[in-house]
Amino acid sequence: MPEIKKTGASLIAISPMVAKYTPQLVHKLNLEFPVLSDPGQHFLEQLGVVFSLPAELIEVYKGFGIDLDRFNGDNTWRLPLPGQIIVTRDGVVRNVELSIDHTQRPEPTAALRLLKTMT
Repeated sequence: MPEIKKTGASLIAISPMVAKYTPQLVHKLNLEFPVLSDPGQHFLEQLGVVFSLPAELIEVYKGFGIDLDRFNGDNTWRLPLPGQIIVTRDGVVRNVELSIDHTQRPEPTAALRLLKTMT
């Protein structure tokens, strides 16, 4: 996080979770950046990063006790794709990395290298 701040960039996360649950998430994961709440996923839809879970995956989630209805405040069983979007101060999208596999995340060092070229 300090390296990102040195570039003048800010890191935020956007979650479909209703606002009352985001502080718990920040605490549980010991996050050092804000998590914004987008219940209904209206902004995430505008970004084009929302997908609907297939029925078989919904059953897997339910089997693990994951209650998206409660945490996201609706029964749509939709989630945003995990990833990152790097946007300049003037609103130009410089990099987009998204994955349908929640276990694959962008490498932070690669994002940091890109941020350093933008300063």
